[in-house]
Amino acid sequence: MIEEKGILFVLSGPSGVGKGTVRKALFENNINLQYSISATTRNPRSGEIDGVDYFFKNREEFEMMIKENKLLEWAEFVGNYYGTPVDYVKETIDSGRDVFLEIEVQGAMQVRKAFPEAVLIFLIPPSLEELKNRIIGRGTETEEIVKGRLDTAKVEIEMMSAYDYVVVNDQVDKACERIEAIVQAEHYRRDRVEISYKKLLEVE
Repeated sequence: MIEEKGILFVLSGPSGVGKGTVRKALFENNINLQYSISATTRNPRSGEIDGVDYFFKNREEFEMMIKENKLLEWAEFVGNYYGTPVDYVKETIDSGRDVFLEIEVQGAMQVRKAFPEAVLIFLIPPSLEELKNRIIGRGTETEEIVKGRLDTAKVEIEMMSAYDYVVVNDQVDKACERIEAIVQAEHYRRDRVEISYKKLLEVE
């Protein structure tokens, strides 16, 4: 029997494109994906469990993880570190489960460097005008912030060539269908099947 390893899938794209919305909808449909648990130095919120919601670390522990290259990607937001532990990802895919990571573009570039076999999916809006409407629709950003996000989005969209797939988020359900098709197709790629099959032949 062919033993198949899991795959690390990374979803990223410009701010406001709807990454979180698509990820939530995707997980309602697909139970075979394991959402990647991040490490953080922020304090647990009420009801949060270590190893389930986050891996809670103190600052010294986290900085040691950075130093020892134990993170696929990391960043600092509002005085706290956040990152993806390498060991957790490797253990999960070795068990045969796919890992799904939703991060910003810069984080995805870090993953590409640290874990080249990851499959990177770039989520884009139907148009920049639609992206602008979505950001404004949040009702939380000033005109200046909206302009800054759009300028950043233009730069990030130019980085599309660093990704394996591009999915247009025109409708959430259709975007999910496209991502699910990518997940299935990746498992049937010749190079993935070939590695597992050759190991099976060696055993026999």
